[in-house]
Amino acid sequence: MTWGCQSDGRVMTGVEGRVRGGSVTLGHMIDVQPDMLLPDAFDEGLLQLLRRHPAGLSEYALLQALAERFPDSLFAEPGVLRDPLQLFRVHFLLFHQLYQLADQLGDDGLTLQIHALNIQVQPRASGTEALQVDDPLRRYYLDWAQWRTTNRDDVEQLIDSFWRRRAPVSASEVDAALAVLGLGPGADAVACRRQYRRMLSVHHPDRGGSTARAQEINQAMLILQRYYGKS
Repeated sequence: MTWGCQSDGRVMTGVEGRVRGGSVTLGHMIDVQPDMLLPDAFDEGLLQLLRRHPAGLSEYALLQALAERFPDSLFAEPGVLRDPLQLFRVHFLLFHQLYQLADQLGDDGLTLQIHALNIQVQPRASGTEALQVDDPLRRYYLDWAQWRTTNRDDVEQLIDSFWRRRAPVSASEVDAALAVLGLGPGADAVACRRQYRRMLSVHHPDRGGSTARAQEINQAMLILQRYYGKS
């Protein structure tokens, strides 16, 4: 593992200290670029994984697949899916690349659905539906300054705002949420709550589970709570 030091003197590990070709030292996080953090041929490997799963992959499943495909990368760094700040940086790096890949796929008549519960290559819609609208999430993830400047307190605020958010959900989001919980279409609210408690008891970080997997389960349950009208 590479180590470094931030400008406030804190020791860096994991994503903070891993940069291809050397370690990050004394406040140089501001100079880190995506290609310094990614293994060779990453975009090609990412697209191959997505095409190998035409029904799509959840972010957690994709992170696991990337760790297996690139065992020396930060995606395979021990504990990277447990620490909230390190997880945010891996998540942001992945989504940054996904949105860039989505732009490239547009030239091939394809589009990329990017959602934490389902990331999927799809045929590009024709006509007016194919027109690209301003997407605030796309702008956010393509702004690399967000990766460089977001700190641990910021991550905690992002997590808190996510749980407070209320928004309608689509049928595809409900299906993806049910799939995360291992439930089929038509599962009722009682079955969802029962399965949620069972899965979280297994995957909770305090019991040796993964923060990324626990967040995926929590996000799925939040979507289902919105769908079933629980305040």
